[in-house]
Amino acid sequence: MRRLGILDLGSNTARLVVYNIERGNWFRLVDQMRERVRLGEGLGSSGRLLPSAMDRTEAAVALFAEYARNSELDQLEALATSAARDAVNGEEFLRRIEPYGLDLRVLEGEDEARTGVRAVANSFDLRDAWVVDLGGGSAQVSRMKARRFAFGGAYPLGAVRLTEAYFHSDPPAIEEVEALEQKIDQVLEESLGLMRGDEASIVAMGGTVRNLARAVQKLERYPLADRIHGYFLRRDALEALTDRLLSTPLIERQALPGIRADRADIVIAGALVFRRLMRRSGRDGLWISGYGLREGELFRHFLEPPHLLADLRAFSVRNLLAHYVGSDRRTETVKRLASRLFSGLSTVHGLGDREAELLRAAAELQDIGWAVNYYRRDQHSAHLVASAPLNGFSHREQALLSCVVRFYRKGEPSLGSLAACCRQEDARLLSLLVGCLRVASHLDRTRSGRVRDVRVVCAEREIKVAIEAGSDPSLELRGLDQEAALLASSLGRRLEFSVAGGSA
Repeated sequence: MRRLGILDLGSNTARLVVYNIERGNWFRLVDQMRERVRLGEGLGSSGRLLPSAMDRTEAAVALFAEYARNSELDQLEALATSAARDAVNGEEFLRRIEPYGLDLRVLEGEDEARTGVRAVANSFDLRDAWVVDLGGGSAQVSRMKARRFAFGGAYPLGAVRLTEAYFHSDPPAIEEVEALEQKIDQVLEESLGLMRGDEASIVAMGGTVRNLARAVQKLERYPLADRIHGYFLRRDALEALTDRLLSTPLIERQALPGIRADRADIVIAGALVFRRLMRRSGRDGLWISGYGLREGELFRHFLEPPHLLADLRAFSVRNLLAHYVGSDRRTETVKRLASRLFSGLSTVHGLGDREAELLRAAAELQDIGWAVNYYRRDQHSAHLVASAPLNGFSHREQALLSCVVRFYRKGEPSLGSLAACCRQEDARLLSLLVGCLRVASHLDRTRSGRVRDVRVVCAEREIKVAIEAGSDPSLELRGLDQEAALLASSLGRRLEFSVAGGSA
């Protein structure tokens, strides 16, 4: 295990994140620090970093450097972005922080864009996308193709820069808003033209858009309140929020749920960038990334070139398990039996690989709640799965997984408050997945691995399940009909279990 620190000196905020990593196997965020530095303050008008902005940033660097010295980091990567890159006196700033020994690397616009794409490629189940990273000083707009950076660069559309250049009223006047929107269109003219002829999704990252998404989640009482990564921010919801922000003075914006008080002055400019982006590109929404520059840099250290996870969804489950409990033999047995049962029933339920993968993930995560406490472990499992960073799974799929592990042992399966994340037909899917997992778990109730396989034959009114075992499975058969009642009900057919000839 190694302890990796990543320092990101942005135009608005400076952050230090610390990860424990076992290269290629798992990583875990163990600490982070954030300081509002506004390094890019005044940069748009003067082209120079202000002494006060450099003072604030140097104080944050001193804090982070001392923390790093006391935290036994194996490695510290320090990155700076548009403010240090664009300022005519950027070298002066670099000399000021040189004594802290950070070996600061100033990223060029394309490098910053490439790093953002790497973060998206390893945290979204997408092969192609437009990636828009809106910071304080610039916005990186990139095209990801086949999970790799195709092209992209930095544009002078940062939330701090735009706010200082265009907004002089509180709240902004109509003519100020119109002037800013004209600027956005002018700067993004080429990219917007490409997006209109391209059906790839837009993935947005950066603190400002995360604040906008959280505000919408608060307004709509979104049930997965702990999950911002992978949230789909609808255009109509952003339109409504932007209209509200445009009519709300700063002191009231600072109190809006989901909006950080230290971003309330720049959040409108960010909202207008994304509103204009969706309007002009014809998108009905965009995906929110909780990952960004720091995570993109993490994957550069965590993975060998080309720095891409081979199977994102499988890794996300494995990575979560590494945080709490290890996968044991019984988990593998239950997963195998549940998968064989689900596959054998395919002519009845008509579902495919995606649902089969959900069942396998639920089998691996079924008892993760033991890491909290034996008692009510099913409830603990549900909470951990619902709030975990299960990248590659949609919020709907994560809600289903949470409910499967909640009810696989007992109780009538219900989506409850998570129904708002799901589809109408998901209540039946939940019962089917829980039913398969209950039967599979019961078939290994002695933890002996005695039951090796199941063979399923589906008829019009009944389903016959032959159990293959290495020795007498009478203990596994005891009470099996009761455990299988939910599965039978979800399929609308009677289940009949038997022991395959010669196996007992």
